[in-house]
Amino acid sequence: MKAIGIILAGGNNNRMRELSDKRAIAAMPVAGSYRSIDFALSNMANSHIQKVAVLTQYNARSLNEHLSSSKWWDFGRKQGGLFVFTPTITKDNSLWYQGTADAIYQNITFLKNSHEPYVVIASGDCIYKMDYNKVLEYHIAKRADITVVCTTCKDQKEVERFGVVRMNDDGRIEEFEEKPIVSSYNTISTGIYVIRRRQLIELIERAAQEGRHDFVNDILIRYKNLKRIYGYMTEDYWSNISTAEAYYRTNMAFLEPEIRNYFFKQEPAIKTKIDDLPPAKYNPGASVKNSLVASGCIINGTVENSVLFKDVYVGNNCVIKNSVILNDVYLGDNTHIENCIVESRDTIRANSNYCGEGEIKIVVEKNERYTI
Repeated sequence: MKAIGIILAGGNNNRMRELSDKRAIAAMPVAGSYRSIDFALSNMANSHIQKVAVLTQYNARSLNEHLSSSKWWDFGRKQGGLFVFTPTITKDNSLWYQGTADAIYQNITFLKNSHEPYVVIASGDCIYKMDYNKVLEYHIAKRADITVVCTTCKDQKEVERFGVVRMNDDGRIEEFEEKPIVSSYNTISTGIYVIRRRQLIELIERAAQEGRHDFVNDILIRYKNLKRIYGYMTEDYWSNISTAEAYYRTNMAFLEPEIRNYFFKQEPAIKTKIDDLPPAKYNPGASVKNSLVASGCIINGTVENSVLFKDVYVGNNCVIKNSVILNDVYLGDNTHIENCIVESRDTIRANSNYCGEGEIKIVVEKNERYTI
């Protein structure tokens, strides 16, 4: 593919509550064995993009650790490869990324040293499968300056989280409103863009000169009447996990057979970093129904309609229902967890009871199980 990739993975969102206290949103575990960024990286690799930059910033330790070897996504190559860029103090600049456009500007050498004519920009906090080649073909056919991948938001209450667009019959974007309080439209941007590399350099440098830092507000919205900006519609599964409720819903979606089949059984595959763990162990008396249980888990109690990530221990007589249990959690005997997200590396004491009512409860036990 005649394109390079940029994955924006440096953002934070207070609506993730405690879940983003110790990791970037792009590093959030998804579907038992994956991280959020695996989906964008796999889509890049499956679209034969050979050179990808990941721009990290906030709480990037676990994300950088996950990306420490590029071989899992087939980026261990002589030409191209996977590049991880964090904010760097230089002679001219000592600031963090001040926005998405500024993040690209601070790493503009990556663009200038590349030779591919196009750039695919994606976000690291979205769960989907996509062939970017089809978007590029559409981009070229429309002779567009920028192409924005769009989808239909099925829940009108969720529209305020996204950029809302209105297109004409030819697909050209006529209106673009970022995170409106109220909107009568439900076509939203997925945060995936295709643009010519030289054009991107020109727009980013101009924005930097004018002290503008946000890609959506300072480029897409500002130039919507001056540049040919088109929308590419997709109706395949797409989810953004940047709130605690959306993160919970996305993991629960993987309990549906058609979603599991789409991501796990149908080619192209979603790739991730592999841990050497034994298969899950179900001891006598264990009962598991409609759940995802990852490698390394030991189950003694009852698990229903839940997602258990790696190395979870479920004690005797435990009951886990409609919950997401993150990596390396120890659940003591007689514990009851319902409608909750349990933070990783927690030790839940025996006879504990956590139940989320109304909204999803996030369980964080500040214990001394790990000393650093």
